Amino acid sequence: MHSPLSATVVISTYNQPDWLKLVLHSYDIQTTGNFEIIIADDGSDEATRRVIEDFKKSTSLKIIHLWQEDDGFQKTKVLNKAIVASKTDYLIFTDGDCIARNDFVETHLKLRKPNLALSGGYFKLTESISFKMNKDIVESQKCFDMDWLLEQGQPKSFKLNKLTKSRHKARILNHITPTKATFDGMNVSCWKNDILAVNGFDERMEYGGEDREVGERMMNNGVRFKQARYSTICVHLYHDRPYKNKNAEVLNLQIRQETKKNKSIYTKFGIFK
Repeated sequence: MHSPLSATVVISTYNQPDWLKLVLHSYDIQTTGNFEIIIADDGSDEATRRVIEDFKKSTSLKIIHLWQEDDGFQKTKVLNKAIVASKTDYLIFTDGDCIARNDFVETHLKLRKPNLALSGGYFKLTESISFKMNKDIVESQKCFDMDWLLEQGQPKSFKLNKLTKSRHKARILNHITPTKATFDGMNVSCWKNDILAVNGFDERMEYGGEDREVGERMMNNGVRFKQARYSTICVHLYHDRPYKNKNAEVLNLQIRQETKKNKSIYTKFGIFK
């Protein structure tokens, strides 16, 4: 008899099959297997579907591939579909270009508390290291090893502390970081009820702050956001952003300003219309 699943990992993706393959592998080697994965796919082509089908054959994890037609940047819509489709009461949101350290899911679950969302961070790999990545490197967890990364040419910076294995150091750094705890879609977790209460993502929003805005409504609704950027660890693979769009950024900013001004806790443009 399987114990009920503790979490749903929602991975958003769009036409990055090589990256997605590595990311999915990182979830296959987690220290807990007590979660399902929903791949929120904003219209990828056949190559992505093949990666997911192959992964389904090799893993014991429960995988749902939620696909919608490619109609420009419509990530908020597919994320809302994923929230509705999830079978658990705790959601971890991340992207198909973020490789999770093997304790990623377990740490999100350990740190969760009622009425709390966890704001994780990510460590950006250089372009050349990103293209060196393969399953063996993910398997061995070398991509989370500072010394290995420096040997490969990753520049030395304070940000390497995001890869700390020390829980004590992580606690201190989470406490003193000046970075605000926000809803950053690459690495954030919350209770399903808390995101449903604000009606999920605002589907008018395209790329740029669309994740922050749902977090701002959750905060207005009394959910506390806690910094976990040094505890829940993932590394971000390099890619271009062809979907950046000035008009969308202006609209998104306007929506966020309204949310702030009106202390909005609900959007009429979310899950329930």
